[in-house]
Amino acid sequence: MGPPCHVSALTLTAGRRAGKLRALSHPRLAAVRRERRADRPHVAGASAGVAVETGNGWSAAPRDRATLEQVAELAGVSRATVSRVINGQPRVSRKTRVAVERAAARLGYVPNRAARSLVTRRNDSIGLVIPEPTEQFFNDPFFPHLVRGITEGLAESGVQLVLFMPQSRDEEARLADYLAGGHVDGVLLVSLHGLDDLPVGLKRQGIPVVLCGRPLVGADLSYVDADNRRGAMQAVDHLVGQDRRVIATVAGPQDMCAGVDRLDGYRHALQAAGRELGPELEEVGDFTYEGGQAAMHALLERRPDIEAVFVAQDVMALGAMAVLRARGRRVPDDVAVVGFDDSPVGRTANPSLSTIRQPTDLMGREMVRLLLQMIASGDQRSQQLILGTELIVRASSVASSGVASPGRRRARAHARS
Repeated sequence: MGPPCHVSALTLTAGRRAGKLRALSHPRLAAVRRERRADRPHVAGASAGVAVETGNGWSAAPRDRATLEQVAELAGVSRATVSRVINGQPRVSRKTRVAVERAAARLGYVPNRAARSLVTRRNDSIGLVIPEPTEQFFNDPFFPHLVRGITEGLAESGVQLVLFMPQSRDEEARLADYLAGGHVDGVLLVSLHGLDDLPVGLKRQGIPVVLCGRPLVGADLSYVDADNRRGAMQAVDHLVGQDRRVIATVAGPQDMCAGVDRLDGYRHALQAAGRELGPELEEVGDFTYEGGQAAMHALLERRPDIEAVFVAQDVMALGAMAVLRARGRRVPDDVAVVGFDDSPVGRTANPSLSTIRQPTDLMGREMVRLLLQMIASGDQRSQQLILGTELIVRASSVASSGVASPGRRRARAHARS
């Protein structure tokens, strides 16, 4: 049974080099294979087979798939011993393991995943579910960094990663049935909105689940998250330290824990600093460039005296900066800007974007570690891991040399009055 209709599914195979995805088929790779075949020496009697590279050069091998029995015969061990080595089981000496591995390599033996699944009752694959529009998946730098971390975590495990992107509640319901059908050994869930019952439903059916981000409600689920609240407080504390008094925010979606926690951190830091806060200084965006633009327009209409803005995501921050420039506001001299994520797009912006760095790659690796641990042990008790954030100061939040800060300009205006 294939993935449910209309649900985008892509199988990614983690290569041994961390962070790389190994393509299963590509025209250039095929050309390289042809070139290599052309360079192989002729082997007498090999016309009915293919050339196999061994430690002693090229030798003839049959076209038929090598079997466990053939590996066992060449290695001088039993079939059961070969099976234990192939399945990574203990109670095999190093000498025997090396002999079996060399025999398997010489014969070009490839384990039969279907047969192995019958023995281990595992598929050696996990699902990655991201219910976001395809355009946002490719435009938001957060997702590629997270997937890179996930593939790094899987690189030595031999486990395949299958990406699912349901685009509606109906598609998500069909996907839930598919995942519950035993097609994957566990599931990673990213970017959930609202009171999504998918993770709870999967856990009830005994499927190991790990979330990226704290669930919006206090469900008993495993997750890995950045300290979003603390990160927002770091951003606001920095802006307060730059003598900015009227500090607004473009918050993230309020049906996601990241949006809620970052807005809460912004409010807490303003209150602690004795700065003004209120609905007029808050606007919610949707983690897109256009969302940042719309939110910044709305803020300036209500409060043209804004001196700084904390934007809950870097791509939205770039949209906000574009609006500030279009409305004649200099960044950072008139309005300081701090984002969240530390995306590559922020480093190359003009001016470069101050931001809160969250360890996205590490989040992906830790999600995989927790999930593989749950799969291996069968222990589904929830675990939560919160990773720290770091303030990265760049040009967008520090006034240019020789330019009076908003505080000094206010003092001068007061002296003249």
